Amino acid sequence: MAEQQYQRPLPPPHVLAGMHPKSVDVPCIVVIFGGAGDLSHRKLLPALYNLMVDGELPKQFAIVGFSMEQIDDQAYRDFARGGIEKFSRQKVTEEAWATFAPLLHFVSGSFTEAKDFLKLRDRLEALDHEIGARGNRVFYFAIPPGFIDDCSAGLTASGMVAAPDGEVGFTRVVVEKPIGHDVASAIEINSELAKHFDESQIFRIDHYLGKETVENLMVLRFANAIFEPIWSARYIDHVQITVAEQEGVGTRALYYDRAGALRDMVQSHILQVLCMIASEPPRSTQADAVRDSKLDVIRSLRPYEPSDVERLVVRGQYVEGLSAGEKALGYREEAKIRPDSKIETFVALKCYVENWRWAGVPFYLRTGKRLPKRTSEIAIYFKAVPRILYNAHPAPALTPNVLTIRIQPNEGLALNIVSKVPGQTLRLMPVDVDFHYKTVSPEAYETLLSDVIVGDQTLFMRRDTVEAAWRFVQVILDQWEHSPDEPFPYAAGSWGPTESALLIARDGRAWRNP
Repeated sequence: MAEQQYQRPLPPPHVLAGMHPKSVDVPCIVVIFGGAGDLSHRKLLPALYNLMVDGELPKQFAIVGFSMEQIDDQAYRDFARGGIEKFSRQKVTEEAWATFAPLLHFVSGSFTEAKDFLKLRDRLEALDHEIGARGNRVFYFAIPPGFIDDCSAGLTASGMVAAPDGEVGFTRVVVEKPIGHDVASAIEINSELAKHFDESQIFRIDHYLGKETVENLMVLRFANAIFEPIWSARYIDHVQITVAEQEGVGTRALYYDRAGALRDMVQSHILQVLCMIASEPPRSTQADAVRDSKLDVIRSLRPYEPSDVERLVVRGQYVEGLSAGEKALGYREEAKIRPDSKIETFVALKCYVENWRWAGVPFYLRTGKRLPKRTSEIAIYFKAVPRILYNAHPAPALTPNVLTIRIQPNEGLALNIVSKVPGQTLRLMPVDVDFHYKTVSPEAYETLLSDVIVGDQTLFMRRDTVEAAWRFVQVILDQWEHSPDEPFPYAAGSWGPTESALLIARDGRAWRNP
């Protein structure tokens, strides 16, 4: 194998490509609704700490947790330190902590009580006067979707939502996925947000889009002349996107047994990755131009007819097996899972992007839990060379070239090419030219929080895109809901049900198992 290390000493890819050069000198206060919750503990507070250590936070900056817990600033700082010490990619040093701790504050209150929003407003105004945040606010909704309207209304009623084009301070609100559980609920949540915020103020966060390699997809395509000319149905045979998880449902059982793999992964993460692979070159690198290109892809997906679902979509559910060499329970035996649950823990599907670039090229998507390893990758399979010259009488036929883009772990890319084996005899063999990041990349939440602070919406989902993605999967959800069929079983530690292999084998192809 020929391997080359690539160490990136430069800023993130969208900065390299001229997409909104960032300035960290944007004074603001970040308010975390659900500030003492699990998401804050595991992801948000460690991400903000890492940004501070890297010098990526504004000089005039504060973090305010807001939730029901009856704790003071010092207790909140202790809570934050516990999460940072356990989950941060950077070690906690006393010097760094002495800088970060004073940024942390806490306001105890209910998401439904007007008086508590007034208390929050008064605390923010006092902090603003103290640090000079100029009225700039980021409100992060790390809360269940059912509280979004209450919190939005509370902010509006207490006067904490600035006009989008106002001269005094900005207001930005961050909403976690899932945005709804179907088309109707997504429209409802988006409509509730629209009553209080302008679309330019809403940041619908999908942490998957903050991963370094996902960010780099458009740079790979549009900053390298060698790829774009062959990025079409003329040269590409098919595309595979795999997002595999080795663990089971874990602590997410209550959520997962209502959502399932299609809602949790395909509707959001995987379709967004597909958009980056399949989009046309945007007219510019501005946020809405990039997001327009993504929307065009989703709108170009061939809609499923009800009769297509059984033929083109496979749903599975893991049963008892061996995972990482240890016995693993079946899904229905996991704690807090319904014993008769029909929720899918695996889904594979075949779809088409019906436009001039991709006409006739199948996209195979799959994701699942309790698979053999944790990995996410995109595999671009190019068409085979003609059966002449070196491919005239080989046994077996030469393998096609494959460009593999690894999202996690070991982020990078590999290009499979055919080469001659050294020696007098003519023998051919596939060789991987492999590039991977040597340095530790920022965590996804670090990238996305930094983008929110500077107001860059490129990596965030727009309302029309969210609703279009739900419309694409809604037919599948409806068919499953009314079907008496059980999900296909697959053993924990395997690559999914046999029917998944048959889905792609019917086309004379096979899944690439990383």
